[in-house]
Amino acid sequence: MIQMTLIQIDNYGPWTVTPNPCNESDLQILQAELFADVQRQIAMKKGLVFYTRFDNMLAVTNGLNEEDHMRIQRSIRNRYPITISMGVGTAKTPYEAQKIATEVLQNKGGAQAAERKEILAIDSLVKPEDSFVQMAHIDINGVTDSLTDIIPAFDTNFLVNKAQHYLMTKLIEKGALLFFIGGDNFMSPCNELGTEELMKILEEIDDEIDIALKAGVGRSDNAEDAAYMGDLGLEEIREGNNEELVYVLEKKN
Repeated sequence: MIQMTLIQIDNYGPWTVTPNPCNESDLQILQAELFADVQRQIAMKKGLVFYTRFDNMLAVTNGLNEEDHMRIQRSIRNRYPITISMGVGTAKTPYEAQKIATEVLQNKGGAQAAERKEILAIDSLVKPEDSFVQMAHIDINGVTDSLTDIIPAFDTNFLVNKAQHYLMTKLIEKGALLFFIGGDNFMSPCNELGTEELMKILEEIDDEIDIALKAGVGRSDNAEDAAYMGDLGLEEIREGNNEELVYVLEKKN
């Protein structure tokens, strides 16, 4: 079972324009600092946060309990001009878990409702003995040589976004999620996704849009270790130690 937490800034839209619109640079700085802050705190418990729209973030939080979530909320409240609400859900697949986390928070009021503040809505928490996270670290083959050092920067960015769109579209059908993590790299929480299924997706994208991909897949009882095992798996492919598009490593606890 995987545990997902939706982290949402309370009443953010109205706050940004009250009493007057905030400077865009200040809002971007706040969002970036908040993401780094929440990431740091959740990483202390071996969780992993992904930005979605910055005012909304999704985290894999296996190993975090109710008090851990409340502590993060208190910390943000004490140091920022805004507060955050959280919804927590668990399921066999990441997509279903985040769906539950979203719904349980939505049931407590709208994102721009002035009366909704610092809600912690928990549908369920993963028991330690049931905790399992599978992460795929996916990257594009040879971006530096074939794109970064040759074509304009924005064109490279466009192609990376194109790869992300195709990956996201195919992975979500399998109950997996996908997040951009920098450069030409993506991270996919993908419990219940088989190795053969992932290989097929990568092959289809290569055929459809001529973008070659590879993936290291990590498995553990928490997001941090699963992601790290995925990183190691990807290095095995990069170093030529695996001829397949996907390499799987599992951390034994």
